[in-house]
Parts: sequence; C-alpha cells; structure tokens
Amino acid sequence: MNVFRILGDLSHLLAMILLLGKIWRSKCCTGISGKSQILFALVFTTRYLDLFTNFISIYNTVMKVVFLLCAYVTVYMIYGKFRKTFDSENDTFRLEFLLVPVIGLSFLENYSFTPLEILWTFSIYLESVAILPQLFMISKTGEAETITTHYLFFLGLYRALYLANWIRRYQTENFYDQIAVVSGVVQTIFYCDFFYLYVTKGRCCENSVAGTVSVTNPFNV
Repeated sequence: MNVFRILGDLSHLLAMILLLGKIWRSKCCTGISGKSQILFALVFTTRYLDLFTNFISIYNTVMKVVFLLCAYVTVYMIYGKFRKTFDSENDTFRLEFLLVPVIGLSFLENYSFTPLEILWTFSIYLESVAILPQLFMISKTGEAETITTHYLFFLGLYRALYLANWIRRYQTENFYDQIAVVSGVVQTIFYCDFFYLYVTKGRCCENSVAGTVSVTNPFNV
C-alpha cells in the first residue's frame, strides 16, 4: 500500500470527521444534504459486505468499520437527533435520477455476475455521483458554511489522491481497475469548479459573522 492510498484514506476520514464535528458542535445540520449522506452510507454498506467474507488486514478492517460508523451516525444526526434543523426544502435532488442508471450499469458492466461483485460495482458507480445532491443544494441556496466547504475539499482531495494511487499501482504493479479508475475520474470532474473556488476564492465572499461562503454559480450540476 503506497503513500497516496494512505493519504487518500486519511483525507476521506478527515472529511467525515469534520462534517460530524460541525453537526455535533452546532447542534445543527443546515446546509448539509441528507440525501448525499444517505447515498454515501449506501456506498459503504454495499462495498464493505466483504467484511464478513474476506480479511485483508487490520488497517483495512478498521477503516471500513470506522467509515460505516461515521456514515450512519451522520445520517442519524441529520434525520434523527437534529432533524428539526434539516433544510429539506433545499435538499430536493431526485435520487432516482442517480440510483436507476447506477443500478442498471452495475448489472451491465461488472467483472463477474455474482451478488457481492455486483454490489461492489454498484458502490463504485454510486460513489462517483453521491456528492451531486450536496453540490446541487449549494448551487440552489448560493452559499455554504465554511466547514462544509472544508468537508467538500477533503472529499475531493481524497479522490485526487486515489487517482495518484492508481497511477502508482499501474507503474509498480501493472495493476489497472478500469471500473474504479473511470468512476474516480468522473467523480473528480464534479469537484473541479469547487476546487477552483476553494483555492482562489475569486468568486466567493466570506461572511465572518455567519461563517458562510456566498457563491455565484459555482457548480455545473
């Protein structure tokens, strides 16, 4: 396992912890797409079913369990503990537009037609588009809390590091996973506008009192 994989995992974990910490400290989940969090929980659930059938390493097992816990705790806080602060009026992306084609593609393009393999493929395809409800919500409201932009940044960084990991593995191991790489590239593309705004802030205006970032047409979704 190379350094890009480890840094990618840590960036992914940091993104989830930042989001959880934001919700817990503020007792509020305004500006966070519950639909994106449901999709991420579904991604981890369908991908990590091999926890019961295949042991790779202690690191691998611990990370899978932590990701599952973080995902489901986040969903619980949004739809359970702090549901009164959930902005359902702006979290309106229609999930069937993502789930139906992803399910169909999972049956058509996979490495073997077995339940676990189809579910793993489904999780890869779904992860590539799971952030769209969050990006759509931000584009609809025109603003995001600063901590939410940090969350998105580290999610994007995780994906960029994983692309570097795949390049490294191809060079050193001659390993190439077409489904994962293509889906990862698609997912990274969705973050491109956001990365530009995050780094340059040329089109953002910080509100130091509310802790929000006002955005003008930042996402093409």
